[in-house]
Amino acid sequence: MSNVNVAVIGVGNCVSSLVQGVEHYRDGDAPGLSHPVCAGYAISQVRFTAAFDVNAAKLGRDLSEAIWTPPNNARGFATVPHLGVPVVEGILADGVGPGSAGAIDPRGGATPGQVAAHLAETGTHVVLSFLPTGAQQATELYAEAALAAGCAFVNCMPAVLARSPEWRRRFAEAGLPLIGDDLKSSFGATLVHRALVDALTASGVHLHDGHQLLGGGNMDFANLQDADRMKSKKDTKATGAGTSTHVSAQYLPFLDDRKIAYLRLDGTGFGGSPLEVEVRMVVEDSPSAAGNALDAVRHAKAAMDEGVGGLLGEVSGTLMKAV
Repeated sequence: MSNVNVAVIGVGNCVSSLVQGVEHYRDGDAPGLSHPVCAGYAISQVRFTAAFDVNAAKLGRDLSEAIWTPPNNARGFATVPHLGVPVVEGILADGVGPGSAGAIDPRGGATPGQVAAHLAETGTHVVLSFLPTGAQQATELYAEAALAAGCAFVNCMPAVLARSPEWRRRFAEAGLPLIGDDLKSSFGATLVHRALVDALTASGVHLHDGHQLLGGGNMDFANLQDADRMKSKKDTKATGAGTSTHVSAQYLPFLDDRKIAYLRLDGTGFGGSPLEVEVRMVVEDSPSAAGNALDAVRHAKAAMDEGVGGLLGEVSGTLMKAV
C-alpha cells in the first residue's frame, strides 16, 4: 500500500503537534494514540509533502523548523528530523484576523493555481487545512486548488465547506473525498459537553442551558477575540449539543498552548427538581487535535484508493463537530 502524502495549510500549533506525533508514533503503538492503524494505513505511512503559511518568519524554512517558530507555543514532545519540506507562501485572503495580526508579518500572494501546481509537483494526496477560524474565503480558495490538483480536502476549521451542498457536489463530481467541518479534539470541551448532554437527556433530564467558558494562550484564542470570527466557532460548538449553548473564549497568553474549559449545564430532573453540572478541565490544546487529524487524512486516502468522492459522511460525523 502506498503512503499518505499530506499538505498542511497553516503551520501553527496543531501542525506542530501533528508533525511531532508522526515521529513519536512512527514505530507503532504508544499511550495516547487511538488508532495505530486506521483505514489500512499505519502512522509510518503518513508523509508530509507540502506546507503553506503566510507568516514571513516561517516561509522558506523546513517544516521541521517552522513548527517551532513563534508565535507557535505548542509543547515539544518529539525530535523531528529535517523533512525536506519547505514552507511556501500561501494564500492570504481573510486568513489573518485582527486578533493575531500583530503577532506576524503577513505575506500571502499565492494564487489557487500556484498552490495547485505545488500540490501536483509534490505528489500530494490530501490537503489538511488548519487555517484560522473565520477564514472562509481562504478556505474556499484552497479547496479550489485541491480540486485542480486532484487532492482530497480535510477542513479542520469552522469555515463552511463540508456543510455546503455546492462544495459537496463539486468534490463528488471530481471523485475526490471531502471531510469536515471543524475537527473535534480527541479529548476536548466539546466531547465532554456532548457526552454530558447525552447522559443527562438519556436519563430524562430536561436541559435548559449550557455554557462553555474557554481560556487559552495560543493564536487560535487570540484570533477568537474578534466577534465575527468567534461566531463561526460558536456555530460548530452548538451543533449537536442538544441544548442552548453559550460559548465564550478568552485569550490568556500565560497559558501558552494549554486550554482551560469550564462547562456548565442547567436542567430539570424528576419531579421538577433542579439540576446543575459543572466541570473544569485543563488540556494541552493542540496535541488533543492531532490524533483525529491523523485519522482523517488516512480515511481520506483510503477513500481515494477506492475511488470514493464527495463528503465522507460517517467519517466526518465521527471526527468533526459540524457536518
